[in-house]
Amino acid sequence: MHRPGTARLPESRRREIFLALVEAQDKDLSVVQSREAVARTFDLSVDEVRQIEREGLDQSWPPL
Repeated sequence: MHRPGTARLPESRRREIFLALVEAQDKDLSVVQSREAVARTFDLSVDEVRQIEREGLDQSWPPL
């Protein structure tokens, strides 16, 4: 179940954001840097990115 801050985003979009976050970290960005970069790219707050990250980890979304 997604959290209220990201409720406006369909699951497919949240999965896309999660994938971008994982890819950013794979390119040697730190966790903080990757969250900030993805937040800028998708016009979200860092907190919203963190919520999506938690959802993706909890549900083992690809590419995990």
